Amino acid sequence: MIIASAIETLGRYILLMRRVLSKPDNWSMFGRQFLTESQKLVIDSIGIVCLISVFIGAVCVLQIVLNMGDAILPRYIIGFTTREIMMLEFSSAIMSLILAGKVGSNIASEIGTMRITEQIDAMEVMGVNSANYIILPKIAALVIFMPILVILSISTGLVGACAVTWITGDPAPDAFIDGLQTFFDPYHIYYSIEKGWCFAFLIASIASYCGYTVHGGAIDVGRAATRAVVTSSVLILLCDIILTQLLL
Repeated sequence: MIIASAIETLGRYILLMRRVLSKPDNWSMFGRQFLTESQKLVIDSIGIVCLISVFIGAVCVLQIVLNMGDAILPRYIIGFTTREIMMLEFSSAIMSLILAGKVGSNIASEIGTMRITEQIDAMEVMGVNSANYIILPKIAALVIFMPILVILSISTGLVGACAVTWITGDPAPDAFIDGLQTFFDPYHIYYSIEKGWCFAFLIASIASYCGYTVHGGAIDVGRAATRAVVTSSVLILLCDIILTQLLL
């Protein structure tokens, strides 16, 4: 029964995405919607992304120093490890989990409200492809601008880590910066961005599906938002394992 329900849900999701990923009927309208969604989903998320990244970078340094203790290891290892944590995992996967909570719930509740207030039904009556009109700008905005959020997260995280070294003096700032430069592989940045694109699509599309298929009242909209966050978070973690195996 559970498997049959999962297959049915997957089929409905694929059919919805087929409608969404079609050519917009009005490109000028799509452009205006795209700019609006970019403001709501991306620009408004920059603050929370940078703030969390700064503190995570700082905490990474403190935890690594604490766990290294008096071990006979070069102190540049702290900078190297912090950089790898931020680039390989936090600024793509963990940040996407945070965005799933903020952006995903916003998308699901917005579209769900449009469904229960019959705005979507009115579009369908007028012959408008409501799925394409409502959902495509959200997916496009988040996917296109996700690399900006990833790079900002990496940068601010490392800034927060450097700030801790200047404040505590352990490790010495020069040693920490040497660690940031040691064994640097530019592909890791591309790897993080590639994962970010995949996660951005999952967040926007799953949240849109949960909101678009709402039936009932206001309580059901809240349930849809919760379902969107939980489902996208689980799939992000699953895809993280798969992409790590494939890309690295």
